[in-house]
Amino acid sequence: MNGFMQNLVGLGDITDQVIATDLLISAKSGIKNYAFAITEAATPEVREVLNKQLHDAINLHSKISDYMVTNGYYYPADVNEQLQVDLQTADTALSLPNKQSQ
Repeated sequence: MNGFMQNLVGLGDITDQVIATDLLISAKSGIKNYAFAITEAATPEVREVLNKQLHDAINLHSKISDYMVTNGYYYPADVNEQLQVDLQTADTALSLPNKQSQ
């Protein structure tokens, strides 16, 4: 999303990294929820449908993770590098209210 559109819709400093991170977190949540639902399902047919949805959610998570690694947003194998990215992201998030009030 270009800067003009971000400001037009009130998103300001939202970036591809922020969107991808949010999507990754949502995908992780979906995986947990599908796994839980499978354990609570009453019939084999429902479990089968939920199992397919679980595998689809895992595949989506993999694609999002790959995108984030490729673009330097996510370092699952390098804790120190990921910590630096997380700290920088946190600093950016903390500065957003100050930028919006100016």
